[in-house]
Amino acid sequence: MNDAVARPSPIDFAAASRRSGLIAILRGVRADEVVAIGRSLVDAGIGMIEVPLNSPDPFASIAALTREMGSDVLVGAGTVLTPDAAEDAVAAGARLLLAPNCDVAVIAAAKRAGVAAMPGVATVTEAFAALAAGADALKLFPARELGMGTIGAWHAVLPPGTQIFAVGGVADADFATFVKAGAAGFGLGSSLYVPGDSAEVVGERARRAVEAWHAAR
Repeated sequence: MNDAVARPSPIDFAAASRRSGLIAILRGVRADEVVAIGRSLVDAGIGMIEVPLNSPDPFASIAALTREMGSDVLVGAGTVLTPDAAEDAVAAGARLLLAPNCDVAVIAAAKRAGVAAMPGVATVTEAFAALAAGADALKLFPARELGMGTIGAWHAVLPPGTQIFAVGGVADADFATFVKAGAAGFGLGSSLYVPGDSAEVVGERARRAVEAWHAAR
């Protein structure tokens, strides 16, 4: 993918995370439905939407979201595993690059492009490596297995202000305990969207998630 899309000035990572601290992960979404689903998420109060790159035609979905909603939501690409994929995602309009792993080359590609990077980390060694490479936030993955205690322990040694998002098997009912431990936000996948869900269904789930997020804080 070589042609960058024209895009409005999207909100940045800091502004988006202040809005709700929730990232909607639309794994498997199609380009012909993504805008309607995205609009339902924004209307519910979600500030960040991730299109994983192992979805059907992900760059088309990212471009559509950016073109139609880029000033209302931070559009991200997920499962970004290589620098080439990072460049293609940014060309499509992504302003946040997420991954399940910590690859400093991908983080560097994000920084060269001037977009935010949130790599996945499972150990404190990976966390420090990601921050040294320029990561804007950390994705604790898989959060359900690693547990909220991991976040509390890491905050004791990581630089002050480090943002840790809990991703993987975490749903609304888990928010309070993870926030108490210091989670800055959450990535919501199948608890929010599975392929085939309508925009209305996703919007209702998102409203409940946003309510739970505010209650947890």
